[in-house]
Parts: sequence; C-alpha cells; structure tokens
Amino acid sequence: MVLDEVRRRFPQWASRLGEDHFIDMGVLGQISETSLTRDVGFAMKNDGLPNTFVPGRNLLFFTFAAAVAWRRGIRNLVGGMCETDFSGYPDCRDNTIKALQVALNLGMDRSFVLHTPLMWLDKAETWSLAQQLGGEALVDIILEHTHTCYESERGPREAWGHGCGVCPACALRKRGYIAWREGRTVV
Repeated sequence: MVLDEVRRRFPQWASRLGEDHFIDMGVLGQISETSLTRDVGFAMKNDGLPNTFVPGRNLLFFTFAAAVAWRRGIRNLVGGMCETDFSGYPDCRDNTIKALQVALNLGMDRSFVLHTPLMWLDKAETWSLAQQLGGEALVDIILEHTHTCYESERGPREAWGHGCGVCPACALRKRGYIAWREGRTVV
C-alpha cells in the first residue's frame, strides 16, 4: 500500500522502485516471545532491553533482502534502522549493520552496500528528511499509510499519524513530529 501510494504520487520515482516483494516473516513469531510477536504488554527486561526486541529481526530482513537482490542483480540495500533512538536494540547499531554487510558479501560472494540513511538522525530530523525528499505529499503518505505502534494499534489518525499514542514507539514518533513542526530537534 505504501509503495503503491508512492508510485501514484511520485511517478518520476516509479521506475527506480522496482517490483514489490512480499516475504512472510511470521516465522519470527514462532521463535521469539516478545511483545511484538505475542499478545504481551510492553515492559523492560532485566537485561535492559525492551520486550519489543525481536532477536535478529533486522539481520534477517537484510539477509532476505540480499537473497532477493542477489537474484535480481541489485547491489544497494536500504534499511530504516536508527542508532539515535534505537531503544537499545543491538541489531539497529551501526557496527552491527557494518558487520552484516561484510558477512553478506562473503557469504553470497557479492559486493552489497547496506545503506542506513536514518542511522544518525533523530525523529525530528527524519521527518525533515521526508519533507526535503518529497514535500508534504511524502509526509502525508507516511502519516496516512504507516505506523510504528508497539501495541499494533492503527487507531484514528492523529497529527503525527496512527497508533495507540502512548507506547514508546508512538511517543517517540509523536515527540519527533511535534519537534519537527516546531523546528527543533529531539533530545
């Protein structure tokens, strides 16, 4: 739905976006017991990680993307992880992604480049980047067609988008959106 909307509103980008590829990653729910894969409320664990952490999720996402890219002759892979507000997730760290790039290149005998353009941006800067890239049209696509809620709530659209409005992911998105609209960065 997001990709379709981007293609519709930005036809000049369509030829660079390639075909959509859906891979069912539901298997993650079979091997992890987290609040993102089970009906469990958000909580911090004894190891300092939130129970929203799905071990290896971003590693698997990039690995599957690399397998598709290998077949299609694609070299550049892009991920939206961010160390600035990463909630302590080890698979969102810059060093993890750099190590994964080396492993993928060795394991697939290709020269993939893993790009993480949001790695050092806070949420206000991320909203600003969206506006710079696609103006209010892109911001509107993000607000209307995405959500990051740990409670998996779509909910009514608020100024900052959809979600429960109170979980850490929604709070971060909301705080970043407000800071961006007010012209300041999030600390």
